[in-house]
Amino acid sequence: MIELRNFVKNIKPYKPGKPIEEVIRELGLKDEVVKLASNENPLGPSPKAIQAIKDKIGEINLYPDDNCFYLKKKMSEVFSIDMENIIVGSGSVELIELIFKAYVNPGDEIIMSEPSFIMYKIACQIFGGKRIAVPLKNYSHDIETMLKAITNKTKIIIVDNPINPTGTIIEKNAFDYFIRKIPDNVLLVVDEAYKEYIDNIDYPDTMDYLRSHSNLILLHTFSKIYGLAALRVGYGFSSKEIISALMKVRLPFNVNSIAQIAAKAALEDTEFVKKSLENNETGKRFLYEEFKKLGLEYIPTYGNFILTNFVSEAKEIFEAAQKRGVVLRTVYEYGLPNSLRITIGTPEQNRKLITVLKEVIK
Repeated sequence: MIELRNFVKNIKPYKPGKPIEEVIRELGLKDEVVKLASNENPLGPSPKAIQAIKDKIGEINLYPDDNCFYLKKKMSEVFSIDMENIIVGSGSVELIELIFKAYVNPGDEIIMSEPSFIMYKIACQIFGGKRIAVPLKNYSHDIETMLKAITNKTKIIIVDNPINPTGTIIEKNAFDYFIRKIPDNVLLVVDEAYKEYIDNIDYPDTMDYLRSHSNLILLHTFSKIYGLAALRVGYGFSSKEIISALMKVRLPFNVNSIAQIAAKAALEDTEFVKKSLENNETGKRFLYEEFKKLGLEYIPTYGNFILTNFVSEAKEIFEAAQKRGVVLRTVYEYGLPNSLRITIGTPEQNRKLITVLKEVIK
């Protein structure tokens, strides 16, 4: 048997939400299955992205633009940032991997909240980093404890804002205090996968900090509000030095042509983004009210998902709902065995969810 790297031996692979087809196949379901497990856009992809794909599908015999020039150019216009400060990856997960590839040596300390997006933990294990896990405080980042955890071995601090799976945020004043306390030789990674769902004046405008903090990188994705999860497009903003370092460890042609074209079109489709936001806000209000009627505790969210707590282990609720055609997400792997993370769906999907929960909650 070929010996594994020591760092790899104890890794538990990431388990994504099950595809609808797999649930239908496993359970033999015949009615429509509603997937509220992976925080996808329930309205589907941008119509402009669909048209862009149709227009370019005949060119898939050609290699993609390795530098994503036209997509970066559009981002530069939309976000008022130089193209040299942008990197595009195969989902923001690839960008997380590139950050660890470029900067983490075995034994380097990586500070992150517990729980938070599980891929940070896995990346830490793959590259031999020492994870410093700081428990959440009232379901939010405990920034004071994170700052106290900084040592001369600290290489990276990671905060997801909003947090996956709780949906809470670091507000503007707290973020300003936090970033000013972080040493210049420590990389601050801010994952803003759900930023587009936030309409709150207290949310920090992190783009402003890029000009004054060369140790900051912001991560974003086209998988959520833009509805392009299957195409795997993520992007990051940072200093030219950090972007250059990440480009050195990036594999060529990492973002395919169809993904680039669709992402560019999705950025231009402001009407679809507006419609998606409205659907999310309407669904959020509806689910809050229905959860209250059911006596369920939930964490008010700034994302497109709601962390919902049950009085006992949530796995039974998850399995019973799945048998009835509603797929939710367990978060026991995040240390929350009594909770489920529920994506906010369309009005019809949300109504089906509530109908099923009424049947399975005892």
